[in-house]
This record gives sequence, structure tokens and C-alpha cells, in this order.
Amino acid sequence: QVQMVESGGGLVQAGGSLNLSCAVSGRIFTEYAMGWFRQAPGKEREFVADITWGGGITEYTDSVKGRFTISKDNAEKTLFLQMNSLKPEDTAVYYCAARPFGAIARDPRGYDSWGQGTQVTVSS
Repeated sequence: QVQMVESGGGLVQAGGSLNLSCAVSGRIFTEYAMGWFRQAPGKEREFVADITWGGGITEYTDSVKGRFTISKDNAEKTLFLQMNSLKPEDTAVYYCAARPFGAIARDPRGYDSWGQGTQVTVSS
């Protein structure tokens, strides 16, 4: 299994921006995709975005389209989530994760590697 460590979370005002990073160690197979999920207290873990490692094909949940951008640096083995126009409802712990092709991007049960999470808090 690959190991993943998130960073870049913090406190930001509504309308502000944060850039999350996920450092990946271990062997990354080109057939894998990397994604971001978030979980607020008392809520289920929610899909945010993912990207295929080999081809860079992206997918986003509707609530973040136009505001968040997922990207990667293959050479540095790092995954990013640029978050703009943040809203209080974006407040959650954000996790990076990896899945093989064939797993459903929006279903967390299909991901087999997870980071520890980084807290994002958006104040009004």
C-alpha cells in the first residue's frame, strides 16, 4: 500500500483560499487514481475530487465545481487540492486517498489507501 500524508489545512475566512497537499510514498501504479474526500462531524465521508495518476483525468462533486481544482506532480509524488471561494459548509477534515481503476470514484469503499486527514475550518 502507498502511504499518504496531508498538509495545508487551517483556518480561513469565507471567500478565501487554501491549497492542500498530499505527499505520497511507496510505489504508485499508473492504473491508480488519487482523490480527496472530506468528513464533517457526524457526517459520512464525502467525495470531493479525484484524478487519474497516469492520464490526469479529473472528476469533481457538484458542490465544488468551479471553486476547487485537483492536480498532481508525478515527479514529486504529490497530490494537490486548490480550494478557492471557500464557504463555511466546506469545513471538514480533508483526506487524500488512492483507488485502483474499476473502483467507483465517489464511493470511499473503493479506496484502499488513506491519509490521516487535515482540518479545514472556514469562518463566516
